[in-house]
Order: sequence, then structure tokens, then C-alpha cells
Amino acid sequence: MSTPETTRFAPSPSGLLHLGHAYAALFAARAAGPHAEGGRFLLRIEDIDADRVRPAFEAAILEDLAWLGLKWEQPVRRQSDHLADYARALQALEARGLVYPCFCTRKEIAAEIARAGAAPHGPAEAVYPGICRKLTADECARRRAAGERFALRLDMARALAGAEAAKGGPLTWHDRGKGDQRCDPRPQGDVVLARKDLGTSYHLAVVVDDAAQGVTLVTRGEDLFETSHVHRLLQALLGLPVPQYHHHRLIADDKGQRLAKRSDALSIRALREAGHSAAAVIAMTGLEAEVTP
Repeated sequence: MSTPETTRFAPSPSGLLHLGHAYAALFAARAAGPHAEGGRFLLRIEDIDADRVRPAFEAAILEDLAWLGLKWEQPVRRQSDHLADYARALQALEARGLVYPCFCTRKEIAAEIARAGAAPHGPAEAVYPGICRKLTADECARRRAAGERFALRLDMARALAGAEAAKGGPLTWHDRGKGDQRCDPRPQGDVVLARKDLGTSYHLAVVVDDAAQGVTLVTRGEDLFETSHVHRLLQALLGLPVPQYHHHRLIADDKGQRLAKRSDALSIRALREAGHSAAAVIAMTGLEAEVTP
């Protein structure tokens, strides 16, 4: 019998849930184990990006998940209610000299990479080449005081070296599908931990949230596997517990493309309106035929 876990499903209310979200939520709920035996399934609303989130989408998320038969522990954690938690974590990293302001635009970053003759890395955007890491403290202070827009980035090489020195060896983490992993977030570059107009980022908020909620098993799509290296480093830097991970498969459309909100993927709402039952939608995910490690 598997050990009961605390898992979570953490959607962003920036669109309707699709079949891939249904699979992820059902996977997390099943991985938690029976509630009667100590399993805990949590719901977290990742709503820090006020420009994209909508109350109507959050309401739809709750309704669709309940329609699928899912039950989660209350209260629901909303990231917008915990900005002070992320600010404290960020301040701790800044106090150790592990964070620096970056004033570059996406266009400037791309141009710098092109001049260096390097191809972009990563699935979403080019890895930041460290342009602003070389700025002096006086120049950074002057530009921040002048009101320039900036992001706060983690000095990846320095942070990893410090964390490994403090531990006395390499950082590790465990994925239930791929086994033990040596933490190496360097290919991700100096990731953004916050923007001036948004006091945190996905990386920082997720790590703080998982610790605050006592998550013991993080389940999410295999497209975020490399991201977990970054999160393991942040856990070490902030002195947070290290959960286990399970990066599951992604649901694709009939063309083999990963389902995504931006590609107008078929939503749970559309499936419901088309007359499909909850049991039929669950069957579409293929989860019932899988064995969760």
C-alpha cells in the first residue's frame, strides 16, 4: 500500500480548464491516496498575474472540478493573498547577494544572444545571457531610483555554488518516474524571481506555496521537469522542505500538439455542453488505465 501524500492542483484562472487540466487534477488527487488514510488533495489558485486572471475563470475552475467529482481540502490558497510571504523570501535572497536587478527588455535579450552566435534554449524563451549581472551596485541603485522597469533575477551560478558548499555536496531531488536527480538548474539561466510591478514569479511563489501547504508530492506535466531543478535550488537557499516529484505525461490533441489555453484547446466546459458525462470525460484522459508509482 502506498504512503498517503499531500498533493495539489494549481491552475491559473486565465482561461477555461481543458482535458489536460482534468488529467492533471485527477492524477494529483489519486496520487494523494484516500483521505481516510491521511491523503490530502489541495487546490491552489495561481492568480498573481492580475493582467491575465479573471474571477469568472476561477469560478469556472471550481465548478468544472466539482463536476468531475473532485473534492479538495479547504481553504483554497490564492497566491494574491500571500504576496507578503513571497516578499520575505525574496528579501532573504537579496540580503545574501543572490539576486540582481535586470533592466533588459525581451528584445534586448534576444539581440544579445544573436550577437553571441548562440541559439535560444528552453521551450518558452531564450536563456538570459547575464547582461545586467555585470552592472555596478551604484548604477543599479540609480536606475531603480529613476523608476526604470526591472525584473529581479537569481544569480544562478553563485546561488548553486553557495547551496552546494553549504550542503557539502551536490543537491538532489527525486522524481517517481525518472528516479534520483542531481540538481543542475544552470541550463535555465538566471531566472526571474520577481518583477517591479509583480512582487514574485512562478518559480518563487510555487516553492513558497508548496512549503507553506505541506505538499509532500508535487505532480505536474513533464514539460516542467527541468523547472524542478530551479525549485530544488530555491528550496535549499530558503531552507524549505524538499517534496518528491512526479512529472506525468501531457494530453495532446489529434495533431499531437500539447493542449494549452492559448491554442483554444477543447475545454471541459465545451465537453459538458456537448453532452458528455463526467465519467466520459475522465475516460478521455486515459488515467483509469494507468498505474501511479
